[in-house]
Amino acid sequence: MRSYREFASVYDRLMEDMPYPEWLSFARQCWEKYGMPGTVVDLGCGTGNIAIPLAKSGFRIFGIDLSADMLSVARAKWESVPQRGIGRASGGEEGGIRWLQQDMRDWEIPEPVDCVLSFCDSLNYLTEPEDVVSSFKHSYAGLRPGGLFVFDVHAPSQLARYGEEQPFVLDDKDIAYLWTCDYDPDRREVEHELTFFVREEGGAGAGLYRRFEEGHVQRAYEPDWLAGQLTEAGFELLHRCADFSWHAPTAESERLFFVARRPE
Repeated sequence: MRSYREFASVYDRLMEDMPYPEWLSFARQCWEKYGMPGTVVDLGCGTGNIAIPLAKSGFRIFGIDLSADMLSVARAKWESVPQRGIGRASGGEEGGIRWLQQDMRDWEIPEPVDCVLSFCDSLNYLTEPEDVVSSFKHSYAGLRPGGLFVFDVHAPSQLARYGEEQPFVLDDKDIAYLWTCDYDPDRREVEHELTFFVREEGGAGAGLYRRFEEGHVQRAYEPDWLAGQLTEAGFELLHRCADFSWHAPTAESERLFFVARRPE
């Protein structure tokens, strides 16, 4: 499981080029096909880059993440959003988002929701098959009948490419990193090791660089196995597609999308 610690403080700076608009567009395309939700779980919500735009559009959101640091950043971002015209979340919280620190393997909320989203390859951080199965079962339990479960994962070939193409380097004025990847082909698992250098902006250390390290492990699963586990959990599998499109995956696909429904 991922544990971000100091990484939360620079996460948005490093992820600013991630395709968040494409994830949001894909979710809306799903809803146009199968019905617009009122309540949505953002499972593995990180710093709220999916949850906050959805809440601003009027959806009631449960943002769930294991990292207290990531949730702290998300809350601060949400508190800076003007609240006029945005409704209240369940439990009386202002603004349409309820932030919950929970493990995606055994998450639960007080009421069933219309849709569970898990984007940005969050499920790849579950490194044992039984953890994926548990997450599927809890997602099924958290949905109302007819509700959608929509998620993406890295294709197995994508994790192998990380191992082949590493190391990755960033060298900007305010932040730099060295990112190496150790790929285990037997487990289809990659261990990311990142060393950061972040420029201090104030205080006695202004202009100096603070160094810290982060380690993260991701594992890829065969698409047929994921589809089978969704069915075992009770879901009806509606679509298997790739790379923000509705086209079937190919050997070159990097990101796989699954759209499933809890039957009525």
